[in-house]
Amino acid sequence: MLILVVNCGSSSIKYKLMDMEQENVLLSGLAERIGISGSRIKQENSKGEELVLEQDLPNHKVALENILKCITDAKYGAVSDVIEIKAVGHRVVHGGEKFNQSVVINEELIKVLEEMSELAPLHNPPNIVGIKTCQELMPHAAQVAVFDTAFHAAMPKEAYTYAIPYEYYEKYGIRRYGFHGTSHKFVSRRAAEILGKPVEDLKIIVCHLGNGSSISAVGKGVSQDTSMGFTPLPGLPMGTRTGDIDPAIIPFLMEKEKLSVDEIGNILNKKSGVLGVSGLSSDFRDLEDAAQQGNERAELALSMFAYSIIKYVGAYTAALGGLDALVFTGGIGENSKNVRARVLKAFAYTGLEIDEEKNNSRGKEVIISKEGSPFVAMVVPTNEELMIARETKELVQ
Repeated sequence: MLILVVNCGSSSIKYKLMDMEQENVLLSGLAERIGISGSRIKQENSKGEELVLEQDLPNHKVALENILKCITDAKYGAVSDVIEIKAVGHRVVHGGEKFNQSVVINEELIKVLEEMSELAPLHNPPNIVGIKTCQELMPHAAQVAVFDTAFHAAMPKEAYTYAIPYEYYEKYGIRRYGFHGTSHKFVSRRAAEILGKPVEDLKIIVCHLGNGSSISAVGKGVSQDTSMGFTPLPGLPMGTRTGDIDPAIIPFLMEKEKLSVDEIGNILNKKSGVLGVSGLSSDFRDLEDAAQQGNERAELALSMFAYSIIKYVGAYTAALGGLDALVFTGGIGENSKNVRARVLKAFAYTGLEIDEEKNNSRGKEVIISKEGSPFVAMVVPTNEELMIARETKELVQ
Protein backbone atom coordinates (compact mmCIF):
# COMPACT_ATOMS: atom_id res chain seq x y z
CA MET A 1 0.00 0.00 0.00
CA LEU A 2 1.34 3.42 -1.00
CA ILE A 3 0.64 6.18 1.51
CA LEU A 4 1.40 9.87 1.13
CA VAL A 5 2.13 11.69 4.40
CA VAL A 6 1.36 15.42 4.30
CA ASN A 7 2.28 18.04 6.90
CA CYS A 8 0.91 21.47 6.00
CA GLY A 9 2.36 24.47 7.79
CA SER A 10 1.38 28.10 7.33
CA SER A 11 3.85 28.60 4.45
CA SER A 12 5.23 25.13 3.81
CA ILE A 13 4.24 21.54 3.08
CA LYS A 14 6.43 18.60 4.04
CA TYR A 15 5.57 15.34 2.33
CA LYS A 16 6.77 11.76 2.15
CA LEU A 17 5.59 8.89 -0.05
CA MET A 18 5.91 5.49 1.59
CA ASP A 19 5.45 1.89 0.47
CA MET A 20 4.03 0.35 3.63
CA GLU A 21 4.65 -3.25 2.64
CA GLN A 22 8.27 -2.87 3.76
CA GLU A 23 7.89 0.64 5.22
CA ASN A 24 10.20 2.02 2.54
CA VAL A 25 10.43 5.75 1.78
CA LEU A 26 10.01 6.21 -1.98
CA LEU A 27 10.58 9.96 -1.90
CA SER A 28 10.34 12.98 0.39
CA GLY A 29 10.09 16.67 -0.24
CA LEU A 30 9.34 20.17 0.95
CA ALA A 31 7.36 22.97 -0.64
CA GLU A 32 8.47 26.19 1.02
CA ARG A 33 7.71 29.90 0.99
CA ILE A 34 4.10 29.29 -0.09
CA GLY A 35 2.47 32.66 -0.72
CA ILE A 36 5.89 34.33 -0.52
CA SER A 37 8.34 35.28 -3.25
CA GLY A 38 11.05 32.72 -3.94
CA SER A 39 8.80 29.69 -3.40
CA ARG A 40 10.05 26.28 -4.52
CA ILE A 41 9.69 22.52 -4.14
CA LYS A 42 12.68 20.39 -3.28
CA GLN A 43 12.31 16.61 -3.54
CA GLU A 44 14.62 13.61 -3.24
CA ASN A 45 13.75 10.06 -4.34
CA SER A 46 15.03 6.75 -2.96
CA LYS A 47 17.96 6.80 -5.40
CA GLY A 48 19.18 10.08 -3.94
CA GLU A 49 18.18 11.98 -7.08
CA GLU A 50 17.08 15.52 -6.34
CA LEU A 51 14.39 17.54 -8.06
CA VAL A 52 14.17 21.29 -7.46
CA LEU A 53 11.19 23.15 -8.88
CA GLU A 54 11.53 26.93 -8.68
CA GLN A 55 7.98 28.10 -9.20
CA ASP A 56 5.47 30.59 -7.83
CA LEU A 57 3.30 28.84 -5.22
CA PRO A 58 0.63 31.40 -4.31
CA ASN A 59 -1.37 29.04 -2.08
CA HIS A 60 -1.49 25.50 -0.70
CA LYS A 61 -3.68 24.19 -3.50
CA VAL A 62 -1.20 25.22 -6.18
CA ALA A 63 1.63 23.84 -4.04
CA LEU A 64 -0.09 20.45 -3.70
CA GLU A 65 -0.89 20.35 -7.42
CA ASN A 66 2.81 20.80 -8.14
CA ILE A 67 3.83 18.32 -5.45
CA LEU A 68 1.71 15.67 -7.20
CA LYS A 69 3.43 16.55 -10.49
CA CYS A 70 6.81 16.06 -8.80
CA ILE A 71 5.71 12.74 -7.31
CA THR A 72 4.68 11.50 -10.78
CA ASP A 73 7.66 13.02 -12.62
CA ALA A 74 8.96 10.51 -15.19
CA LYS A 75 12.57 10.81 -14.04
CA TYR A 76 12.52 11.95 -10.43
CA GLY A 77 9.14 10.71 -9.23
CA ALA A 78 8.13 7.38 -7.73
CA VAL A 79 4.76 6.61 -9.36
CA SER A 80 3.35 7.10 -12.83
CA ASP A 81 -0.11 8.15 -11.62
CA VAL A 82 -1.45 9.40 -8.27
CA ILE A 83 -4.17 6.76 -8.56
CA GLU A 84 -1.53 4.37 -7.18
CA ILE A 85 -1.58 6.23 -3.85
CA LYS A 86 -4.26 4.58 -1.72
CA ALA A 87 -4.34 6.95 1.25
CA VAL A 88 -3.09 10.28 2.55
CA GLY A 89 -2.11 10.68 6.19
CA HIS A 90 -2.38 14.29 7.40
CA ARG A 91 -0.62 15.63 10.47
CA VAL A 92 -3.18 17.72 12.35
CA VAL A 93 -1.76 19.64 15.29
CA HIS A 94 -4.79 19.90 17.57
CA GLY A 95 -7.54 17.35 18.12
CA GLY A 96 -8.87 18.87 21.33
CA GLU A 97 -10.89 16.51 23.52
CA LYS A 98 -12.98 15.30 20.59
CA PHE A 99 -10.23 13.26 18.95
CA ASN A 100 -8.15 10.93 21.10
CA GLN A 101 -7.07 8.78 18.15
CA SER A 102 -6.53 9.01 14.41
CA VAL A 103 -9.66 9.09 12.23
CA VAL A 104 -10.74 8.69 8.61
CA ILE A 105 -11.81 12.12 7.41
CA ASN A 106 -15.33 12.97 6.26
CA GLU A 107 -17.22 16.23 5.80
CA GLU A 108 -18.61 16.18 9.32
CA LEU A 109 -15.14 15.81 10.78
CA ILE A 110 -13.83 18.76 8.76
CA LYS A 111 -16.59 20.93 10.21
CA VAL A 112 -15.56 19.91 13.74
CA LEU A 113 -11.91 20.66 12.96
CA GLU A 114 -12.86 24.10 11.68
CA GLU A 115 -14.79 24.77 14.89
CA MET A 116 -11.71 23.78 16.92
CA SER A 117 -9.30 26.01 15.01
CA GLU A 118 -9.34 28.58 17.82
CA LEU A 119 -7.31 26.09 19.88
CA ALA A 120 -4.51 26.15 17.28
CA PRO A 121 -5.11 29.20 15.07
CA LEU A 122 -1.64 29.07 13.47
CA HIS A 123 -1.58 25.35 12.75
CA ASN A 124 -5.01 23.80 12.27
CA PRO A 125 -6.23 26.09 9.43
CA PRO A 126 -3.38 25.12 7.04
CA ASN A 127 -3.84 21.47 8.10
CA ILE A 128 -7.50 21.74 7.04
CA VAL A 129 -6.58 23.40 3.75
CA GLY A 130 -4.26 20.47 3.03
CA ILE A 131 -7.01 17.97 3.75
CA LYS A 132 -9.58 19.72 1.54
CA THR A 133 -7.10 20.11 -1.30
CA CYS A 134 -6.06 16.45 -1.21
CA GLN A 135 -9.73 15.44 -1.21
CA GLU A 136 -10.21 17.50 -4.35
CA LEU A 137 -7.04 16.41 -6.13
CA MET A 138 -7.12 12.76 -5.00
CA PRO A 139 -10.81 11.81 -4.59
CA HIS A 140 -9.93 8.11 -4.90
CA ALA A 141 -7.65 8.13 -1.83
CA ALA A 142 -8.75 7.76 1.78
CA GLN A 143 -7.84 10.80 3.89
CA VAL A 144 -6.76 10.24 7.50
CA ALA A 145 -6.13 12.78 10.25
CA VAL A 146 -3.39 11.93 12.77
CA PHE A 147 -3.48 14.32 15.71
CA ASP A 148 -0.42 15.67 17.52
CA THR A 149 -2.41 15.82 20.75
CA ALA A 150 -3.98 12.34 20.58
CA PHE A 151 -1.22 10.41 22.36
CA HIS A 152 -1.62 12.64 25.42
CA ALA A 153 -5.39 12.14 25.63
CA ALA A 154 -4.88 9.31 28.15
CA MET A 155 -3.33 11.61 30.76
CA PRO A 156 -5.07 11.36 34.15
CA LYS A 157 -7.33 14.24 35.08
CA GLU A 158 -5.00 15.50 37.81
CA ALA A 159 -2.26 15.86 35.19
CA TYR A 160 -4.25 17.79 32.60
CA THR A 161 -6.48 20.01 34.76
CA TYR A 162 -5.36 23.58 35.51
CA ALA A 163 -6.04 25.16 38.92
CA ILE A 164 -8.30 27.87 37.53
CA PRO A 165 -12.09 28.07 38.00
CA TYR A 166 -13.38 24.74 36.69
CA GLU A 167 -16.06 26.48 34.67
CA TYR A 168 -13.37 27.65 32.19
CA TYR A 169 -12.49 24.07 31.44
CA GLU A 170 -16.16 23.24 30.98
CA LYS A 171 -16.89 26.31 28.82
CA TYR A 172 -13.70 26.64 26.77
CA GLY A 173 -11.83 23.37 27.11
CA ILE A 174 -8.87 25.01 28.86
CA ARG A 175 -6.62 22.14 29.98
CA ARG A 176 -3.25 20.59 29.27
CA TYR A 177 -3.32 18.98 25.82
CA GLY A 178 0.36 18.45 25.06
CA PHE A 179 1.98 18.27 21.64
CA HIS A 180 4.63 16.28 19.72
CA GLY A 181 2.42 13.28 20.55
CA THR A 182 3.17 11.42 17.33
CA SER A 183 6.90 11.68 18.08
CA HIS A 184 6.53 10.65 21.72
CA LYS A 185 4.45 7.64 20.70
CA PHE A 186 6.88 6.49 18.01
CA VAL A 187 9.98 6.99 20.16
CA SER A 188 8.62 5.29 23.29
CA ARG A 189 7.57 2.25 21.25
CA ARG A 190 10.85 2.08 19.39
CA ALA A 191 12.78 2.35 22.67
CA ALA A 192 10.82 -0.62 24.01
CA GLU A 193 11.64 -2.61 20.86
CA ILE A 194 15.36 -1.86 21.28
CA LEU A 195 15.19 -2.95 24.92
CA GLY A 196 13.28 -6.09 23.95
CA LYS A 197 10.40 -5.48 26.35
CA PRO A 198 6.70 -4.64 25.95
CA VAL A 199 6.20 -0.87 26.13
CA GLU A 200 3.37 -1.51 28.61
CA ASP A 201 5.93 -2.90 31.09
CA LEU A 202 8.27 0.10 30.95
CA LYS A 203 8.51 3.51 32.59
CA ILE A 204 9.92 5.81 29.93
CA ILE A 205 10.68 9.52 29.79
CA VAL A 206 10.99 10.91 26.26
CA CYS A 207 12.84 14.20 25.74
CA HIS A 208 11.85 15.62 22.35
CA LEU A 209 14.39 18.42 22.09
CA GLY A 210 14.45 20.85 19.18
CA ASN A 211 13.54 24.43 18.41
CA GLY A 212 10.28 23.39 20.06
CA SER A 213 10.87 20.99 22.96
CA SER A 214 8.69 18.81 25.15
CA ILE A 215 9.14 16.02 27.66
CA SER A 216 6.66 13.21 28.28
CA ALA A 217 6.27 10.62 31.01
CA VAL A 218 5.15 7.37 29.36
CA GLY A 219 3.85 4.62 31.63
CA LYS A 220 1.97 1.46 30.62
CA GLY A 221 2.48 2.54 27.00
CA VAL A 222 0.52 5.80 27.30
CA SER A 223 1.28 9.41 28.14
CA GLN A 224 0.92 10.10 31.86
CA ASP A 225 2.09 13.72 31.72
CA THR A 226 3.80 16.13 29.33
CA SER A 227 5.49 19.49 29.59
CA MET A 228 3.58 21.43 26.92
CA GLY A 229 0.09 22.49 27.87
CA PHE A 230 -2.99 24.26 26.50
CA THR A 231 -0.57 25.62 23.87
CA PRO A 232 3.01 24.66 22.91
CA LEU A 233 4.32 27.61 24.96
CA PRO A 234 4.97 26.11 28.44
CA GLY A 235 7.55 23.59 29.58
CA LEU A 236 11.21 23.93 28.66
CA PRO A 237 12.72 27.22 27.46
CA MET A 238 12.81 26.65 23.70
CA GLY A 239 14.32 28.33 20.66
CA THR A 240 12.07 31.38 20.88
CA ARG A 241 9.33 30.32 23.38
CA THR A 242 9.47 31.14 27.09
CA GLY A 243 8.66 27.77 28.56
CA ASP A 244 7.35 27.93 32.13
CA ILE A 245 7.13 31.44 33.58
CA ASP A 246 5.14 33.15 36.33
CA PRO A 247 1.88 34.13 34.58
CA ALA A 248 1.83 37.41 36.52
CA ILE A 249 4.78 38.54 34.40
CA ILE A 250 2.43 38.93 31.44
CA PRO A 251 0.11 41.68 32.76
CA PHE A 252 3.11 43.32 34.47
CA LEU A 253 4.98 43.61 31.15
CA MET A 254 1.85 44.67 29.28
CA GLU A 255 1.38 47.56 31.68
CA LYS A 256 5.03 48.60 31.87
CA GLU A 257 5.72 48.34 28.12
CA LYS A 258 2.20 49.37 26.96
CA LEU A 259 1.84 46.12 25.00
CA SER A 260 -1.25 44.76 23.26
CA VAL A 261 -2.36 41.13 23.53
CA ASP A 262 -0.84 40.40 20.10
CA GLU A 263 2.43 42.12 21.03
CA ILE A 264 2.90 40.20 24.28
CA GLY A 265 1.99 36.98 22.47
CA ASN A 266 4.67 37.71 19.89
CA ILE A 267 7.27 38.31 22.62
CA LEU A 268 6.40 35.10 24.49
CA ASN A 269 6.37 32.93 21.37
CA LYS A 270 8.94 34.47 19.03
CA LYS A 271 11.38 36.62 21.01
CA SER A 272 11.94 34.63 24.20
CA GLY A 273 13.49 31.26 25.02
CA VAL A 274 17.21 30.83 24.42
CA LEU A 275 17.07 33.61 21.83
CA GLY A 276 15.75 36.06 24.41
CA VAL A 277 18.24 35.01 27.08
CA SER A 278 21.31 34.86 24.85
CA GLY A 279 20.41 37.84 22.66
CA LEU A 280 22.28 35.88 20.02
CA SER A 281 20.41 33.02 18.35
CA SER A 282 17.67 30.43 18.69
CA ASP A 283 19.98 27.83 17.10
CA PHE A 284 21.64 25.69 19.77
CA ARG A 285 24.67 25.11 17.54
CA ASP A 286 25.35 28.85 17.53
CA LEU A 287 24.95 28.93 21.31
CA GLU A 288 27.36 26.04 21.87
CA ASP A 289 29.98 27.70 19.67
CA ALA A 290 29.52 31.04 21.45
CA ALA A 291 29.62 29.43 24.90
CA GLN A 292 32.94 27.74 24.06
CA GLN A 293 34.28 31.19 23.16
CA GLY A 294 33.27 32.57 26.53
CA ASN A 295 29.89 34.14 25.78
CA GLU A 296 28.27 34.17 29.24
CA ARG A 297 24.69 34.65 28.08
CA ALA A 298 24.97 31.82 25.59
CA GLU A 299 26.25 29.63 28.42
CA LEU A 300 23.39 30.81 30.64
CA ALA A 301 20.82 29.90 27.97
CA LEU A 302 22.29 26.41 27.60
CA SER A 303 22.46 25.91 31.35
CA MET A 304 18.84 26.99 31.77
CA PHE A 305 17.74 24.57 29.06
CA ALA A 306 19.60 21.62 30.63
CA TYR A 307 18.47 22.54 34.15
CA SER A 308 14.84 22.60 33.04
CA ILE A 309 15.19 19.14 31.45
CA ILE A 310 16.76 17.83 34.67
CA LYS A 311 13.86 19.15 36.75
CA TYR A 312 11.25 17.58 34.47
CA VAL A 313 13.05 14.23 34.39
CA GLY A 314 13.26 14.22 38.18
CA ALA A 315 9.59 15.13 38.55
CA TYR A 316 8.41 12.60 35.98
CA THR A 317 10.52 9.84 37.52
CA ALA A 318 8.64 10.44 40.75
CA ALA A 319 5.29 10.60 38.94
CA LEU A 320 5.98 7.30 37.17
CA GLY A 321 7.22 5.66 40.35
CA GLY A 322 10.62 4.90 38.85
CA LEU A 323 12.42 5.00 35.51
CA ASP A 324 13.52 2.32 33.06
CA ALA A 325 14.60 4.45 30.09
CA LEU A 326 15.42 8.11 29.46
CA VAL A 327 15.24 8.72 25.71
CA PHE A 328 16.56 11.69 23.74
CA THR A 329 15.08 12.58 20.35
CA GLY A 330 14.46 15.60 18.09
CA GLY A 331 17.08 17.74 16.37
CA ILE A 332 18.92 18.62 19.57
CA GLY A 333 18.29 15.38 21.42
CA GLU A 334 19.60 13.31 18.53
CA ASN A 335 22.59 15.46 17.62
CA SER A 336 23.92 17.35 20.64
CA LYS A 337 26.22 15.21 22.76
CA ASN A 338 26.85 18.24 24.95
CA VAL A 339 23.19 18.77 25.89
CA ARG A 340 22.80 15.05 26.62
CA ALA A 341 25.93 15.07 28.79
CA ARG A 342 24.80 18.18 30.71
CA VAL A 343 21.54 16.43 31.58
CA LEU A 344 22.90 12.97 32.37
CA LYS A 345 25.71 14.19 34.62
CA ALA A 346 23.05 15.52 36.99
CA PHE A 347 21.95 11.91 37.60
CA ALA A 348 25.39 10.60 38.56
CA TYR A 349 24.09 10.41 42.15
CA THR A 350 21.82 7.54 41.04
CA GLY A 351 24.80 5.55 39.81
CA LEU A 352 24.22 6.46 36.16
CA GLU A 353 27.41 6.48 34.07
CA ILE A 354 27.71 7.94 30.57
CA ASP A 355 29.54 5.99 27.89
CA GLU A 356 31.36 8.99 26.42
CA GLU A 357 32.36 7.13 23.26
CA LYS A 358 28.79 6.07 22.46
CA ASN A 359 27.45 9.51 23.39
CA ASN A 360 29.76 10.98 20.72
CA SER A 361 27.26 10.24 17.97
CA ARG A 362 24.69 12.09 15.87
CA GLY A 363 21.31 10.94 14.60
CA LYS A 364 21.74 7.25 15.44
CA GLU A 365 19.98 4.77 17.67
CA VAL A 366 22.39 4.17 20.53
CA ILE A 367 22.42 3.36 24.23
CA ILE A 368 24.67 5.97 25.84
CA SER A 369 24.65 4.76 29.45
CA LYS A 370 27.05 2.14 30.73
CA GLU A 371 26.06 -1.38 31.75
CA GLY A 372 24.89 -1.51 35.33
CA SER A 373 23.32 1.96 35.34
CA PRO A 374 20.00 2.20 37.25
CA PHE A 375 18.16 3.16 34.07
CA VAL A 376 19.01 3.13 30.38
CA ALA A 377 19.86 6.44 28.68
CA MET A 378 19.49 6.24 24.93
CA VAL A 379 19.05 8.14 21.67
CA VAL A 380 16.19 7.21 19.33
CA PRO A 381 15.73 9.35 16.20
CA THR A 382 12.09 10.22 15.78
CA ASN A 383 10.08 9.32 12.70
CA GLU A 384 6.72 11.07 12.87
CA GLU A 385 6.01 10.42 9.18
CA LEU A 386 6.34 6.65 9.67
CA MET A 387 4.04 6.81 12.71
CA ILE A 388 1.47 8.76 10.68
CA ALA A 389 1.75 6.28 7.81
CA ARG A 390 1.34 3.31 10.16
CA GLU A 391 -1.78 4.76 11.75
CA THR A 392 -3.17 5.65 8.31
CA LYS A 393 -2.56 2.11 7.04
CA GLU A 394 -4.19 0.58 10.12
CA LEU A 395 -7.34 2.68 9.71
CA VAL A 396 -7.63 2.22 5.95
CA GLN A 397 -7.15 -1.54 6.12
